[in-house]
Amino acid sequence: MPYVSIRITREGATAEKKAALIRGATQLLVDVLGKNPQTTVVVIDEVETDNWGIGGETVTERRKRGK
Repeated sequence: MPYVSIRITREGATAEKKAALIRGATQLLVDVLGKNPQTTVVVIDEVETDNWGIGGETVTERRKRGK
């Protein structure tokens, strides 16, 4: 039973986009590893940009600077 964890910042990913991620990740495991899509689990975690750091600063601050 494959388990895929996708972690993204909470910045407007719509329900439709998240559904597309789930379909795409599931299909990738089917295509590459021959896994059963009925037993493939995909979880999307959305993290606030204040709680995600890159290079010693939050994503919120990076976004403010246009990075």
